[in-house]
Amino acid sequence: MARLTISMPDQMNDWVEAQVSAGRYGNVSEYFRDLVRRDQERRETAINELRVMLERAEASGVSKHSLIEILDAAREEARQKGLLDGEN
Repeated sequence: MARLTISMPDQMNDWVEAQVSAGRYGNVSEYFRDLVRRDQERRETAINELRVMLERAEASGVSKHSLIEILDAAREEARQKGLLDGEN
């Protein structure tokens, strides 16, 4: 098993220690392993969602809409999903 040493601001360290003290994790290492696992899962989910979108896009064929219309629709969908603020 690899061993890592990390540095973080006191405020972050206090947060991590509070999670352990509250019993959410047995120790600091468990907390960080959980963070890494969640990040791995989040990335895997994002990759799978992109694959589905690409497959859907390929299956839909050629659009009758202009590039501007397509980009506007994509931005609006991103806004609705909370990925963009109202100004972009």
